[in-house]
Amino acid sequence: MLFHAAVGHDKISLSLPEKAHHPPSGGCAVIRRLTLPVRMMTKRSGAQQQGVTKTDMVHEQIDTIDTLMAHYVAGSLPEPARVLVRSHLQMKPDNRYLVSSLELLAGEALESTPEAAIADRDQRLAAIFSSMPSASEYYVSKKVAKRAPFPQALRDLLGFDAEDVPWRRRLPGFKDYSFDMEGCEVSLMWIRPGRALPAHTHKGLELILILDGAFNDERGRFGPGDISIADETVEHRPVAEKARPCIAFVVSDGPVKLTGSLRQMIGDLIG
Repeated sequence: MLFHAAVGHDKISLSLPEKAHHPPSGGCAVIRRLTLPVRMMTKRSGAQQQGVTKTDMVHEQIDTIDTLMAHYVAGSLPEPARVLVRSHLQMKPDNRYLVSSLELLAGEALESTPEAAIADRDQRLAAIFSSMPSASEYYVSKKVAKRAPFPQALRDLLGFDAEDVPWRRRLPGFKDYSFDMEGCEVSLMWIRPGRALPAHTHKGLELILILDGAFNDERGRFGPGDISIADETVEHRPVAEKARPCIAFVVSDGPVKLTGSLRQMIGDLIG
């Protein structure tokens, strides 16, 4: 068996090949262990009176795509982050194999978990089934892909398509559309070709899914379908490529902190 799951009191430990998102092609695989929480991390709000639980971004370390996929399967991501991952899977098929394997492991782990009574069973089941993506969501037709860079999951969340985004100009060469959802700041951003964003770090976790165009920073290039994962350990200065505007979907649970020299900061703000 390529994957192995060990169940603890509130965690599942997964052993998986280093390149588990690609089907094995023979040879030896390097094994890495991921530990992820089974329980959802939540905060209570007034919405709980209506049977709704408000979810924060998971504050355990998410510093690799594999770990992000594991949290996606475990159900420990808030809805906007789940939509971001689902959109990534629609745009790039590379990680579908990993997600399918982790879902299989999660099912096996659930079967070995002792039975426990579920409060509000019918309401919880209804919420689960209503949130499940259809099989067609993972496959975007060529016609849709040519019409707009937005994948189906993102269009379902926003309620509009790429040409209908109500952009707001924040800086010269930089526009966005933002709103709050489940304790996260959710936004779309548009960066003029060749424009640099001010150097910054983060006071939380930031996930960026590139929808169209690309940007480069100290870590490398991020193009369509790629996810940038940044937290307080990452200091970067994204620069949009000159060929076309960079459009991205962003989910974060903390503000940014500007860094770098005052001269560079002023130059980047002016654009």
